[in-house]
Amino acid sequence: MDPERLLSASQEAVAGLRERTEQGHRAAGRTPPSAVPGVRTSGAHQAIDTSIREILPTTEDAKLLQHGMPHVDFTRSDPWRVMRIMSEFIEGFDVFADVEKGVTLFGSARTGPDDPQYQAAQEVARLLAEAGFAIITGAGPGIMEAANKGAKLGNGRSIGCNIELPFEQGANPYVDTLVNFRYFFVRKTMFIKYSNAFIIFPGGFGTLDELFEALTLIQTGKIYQFPVILFGRHYWAGLVRWLQSRVLSERKISAGDMDLMLVTDDPQEAVQAVIAAYDAQVSAARRRMEHTR
Repeated sequence: MDPERLLSASQEAVAGLRERTEQGHRAAGRTPPSAVPGVRTSGAHQAIDTSIREILPTTEDAKLLQHGMPHVDFTRSDPWRVMRIMSEFIEGFDVFADVEKGVTLFGSARTGPDDPQYQAAQEVARLLAEAGFAIITGAGPGIMEAANKGAKLGNGRSIGCNIELPFEQGANPYVDTLVNFRYFFVRKTMFIKYSNAFIIFPGGFGTLDELFEALTLIQTGKIYQFPVILFGRHYWAGLVRWLQSRVLSERKISAGDMDLMLVTDDPQEAVQAVIAAYDAQVSAARRRMEHTR
């Protein structure tokens, strides 16, 4: 990969992400926020600062990951960013402090309301909301919108964790609790900390990132009895086969690691798996408390 091709690929990747996000909004009958002129409203709630990197629009994540660049003042320094990172953690912990039962649903932003996966995500979220679970998403269109809509239909809490992007993503209209994040890793911490399960619908790199982060945390003992549900057998079949035939066969993972995932097309099965896992988590917590007395 020569540098020019890598730069071109990076620019094309951002443009593709914007196109998919806009497609999700348009499929739901809305004008994409990124197509409306004016000041951006997600993430840091301010005009994007291109003072450090001018090749691509700069997000706070991008500035944090830069090294050896000149700084004009303290408010653009890494120590200042550490304080802003702390403030994001504090805001997230404060807003979500009362979330005791939560499930995060992930999936593509481009999935429209007529897509069977959109309808399935909405039904899964509705059933979970009726069972008392808060529904958490990335706040965008597509599968995220379907899940937040399902939460509202089930009279449950509908939470969105928005992320600052190089373009205005906007939150879907079914979110009733919204927190905007500058930094991906802070947002990902919120997904894990306040969820009892992940349900992964068909999606791209971001969806795969959340999938494998959860599996890694389970595998390394950081979280336990945490179901990871892959919804859409046809979509996920190739990945599961590759994990079995290549990764497992070469002993890069253990046989039991494959049991960390449930693959299904049935909303009821997905919901029952979440409820069973939650009951097991509660029972385990009670046993630990009794043991420490």
